Amino acid sequence: MLGKKAVLAATLKLLLVPALIVLPPHTFSAEPNLPSLGDTSSSFMSREQEYQLGRAWLSMLRGAVKTLDDPILKDFVEQSVLGLAETSQLSDKRLTFVAIDSPQLNAFAAPGGVVGVNGGLFLHAQSEAEFASVMAHELAHLSQRHFARNLEAQQRMRIPVMTAMLASVIIAAAGGGDAGFAAMASTQAAAIQEQRRFSRQNELEADRLGLLTLTQAGYDPQAMPAMFERLSRLSQFSQNPPEFLLTHPVSQTRIADSKNRAAQLNGDGKRDSVAYQMIRARVQLHYEQSPGLAARRFQALLDEHSNDHAAARYGLVLALTRGGQLDEAEKALKPLLAERSEDVAVNLARVELDIARGRYDVALDRIDQLLAVNPANYPLLEAKADTLLRARRYEESRTVYDKLASQRPYDPDIWYMVAEIRGLAGDILGVHTARAEYFMLAGDLDQAAQQLELAARRAEGNFVESSRIEARQEQLARLRKLLEEM
Repeated sequence: MLGKKAVLAATLKLLLVPALIVLPPHTFSAEPNLPSLGDTSSSFMSREQEYQLGRAWLSMLRGAVKTLDDPILKDFVEQSVLGLAETSQLSDKRLTFVAIDSPQLNAFAAPGGVVGVNGGLFLHAQSEAEFASVMAHELAHLSQRHFARNLEAQQRMRIPVMTAMLASVIIAAAGGGDAGFAAMASTQAAAIQEQRRFSRQNELEADRLGLLTLTQAGYDPQAMPAMFERLSRLSQFSQNPPEFLLTHPVSQTRIADSKNRAAQLNGDGKRDSVAYQMIRARVQLHYEQSPGLAARRFQALLDEHSNDHAAARYGLVLALTRGGQLDEAEKALKPLLAERSEDVAVNLARVELDIARGRYDVALDRIDQLLAVNPANYPLLEAKADTLLRARRYEESRTVYDKLASQRPYDPDIWYMVAEIRGLAGDILGVHTARAEYFMLAGDLDQAAQQLELAARRAEGNFVESSRIEARQEQLARLRKLLEEM
């Protein structure tokens, strides 16, 4: 039999386990019904605390994973989710987005309005409505504050769980032996089971609210059960289920519940769009082994549909351009331009082809014509800044990138390019401040601090710049403290 010290040591280890159960990556808890206006989670963790926690967590995430910097894809995700948010129960619409460069299926929502998608979601969600159903589900997790409510529930559970475990220690120490360890094991099992029950309740709640959001946003609600069934099949035939299925287990209960509820809603909503299928084509090309192989696959799909498949033609144009087959790309693009002459993505495919041929002035004229209609369009502004950079018109490129930085102050991809162009334009102080912004957003706080210190030295004697840099140093210190607390 173990001695008392050994029993106590084993118990101390077990007492730490609930802390590991409390905060898995995407397991939440909630009561079965919607929270009331007096929801006690607000007293446990304020919305502003959630917001700051989420932004700090996002900086750590960006420092740990590779992200997608495709402006067209990022803009599609942002505009789609913001549109869904308008019909959701989300009260705090300060959303920020991250696109993970991974072909694995996943999507997530973190405290404080952080919404993330893997590139792989576009590979598996075969229609825009299916994609929207996943994002509506994630928004429901945010609107119901499942993270804060989970922490509150776990806090309530902690004392009774620890009391039961301490009682088990007494049994073991008093000579109960195996009975004591059995009691501890059963206590742990009960805690884990309770956590899983909370998770199931949250998933059902997010499904039901997500269906309402999906329908009110004008999508076909049948897309949600259709997506669930595809995920279920994926789980059955995969030895290593994707992360999304580990954090969002799809059961027959969830499928049946979503089917029943979808059948009671208006099923005349939008199912798909060419715009979404073109985004899928971009993602498919990104994860293909080579542009040549992608071109053959897009051509086969085009042949299968008797040349009447805009997204396949779009993917073919991109693949041919990136594979250096510029004449073939131009030929494939003509019917697409004739059919979709005002489409930003199609016109940017034309711009990409112009750039590949070195026709920078032609590309810029095309972009400016589109910007006259869409002056704040993110992909167009990014394309203009990039084209000016390639044409070595650094000051003009810098002006556009500075405009983008003011529009998208929380986008590390923009700050990375701002730093590059400021360096080429000879603005060394601007390089340091832009790099500091980039490193703060990317989670490298040591590098951010170093860049701010270099900037402070450069700004000596300039009161305005020195004050701005000092303010950023103070904000960096607050962020560092928050991350240390996490």
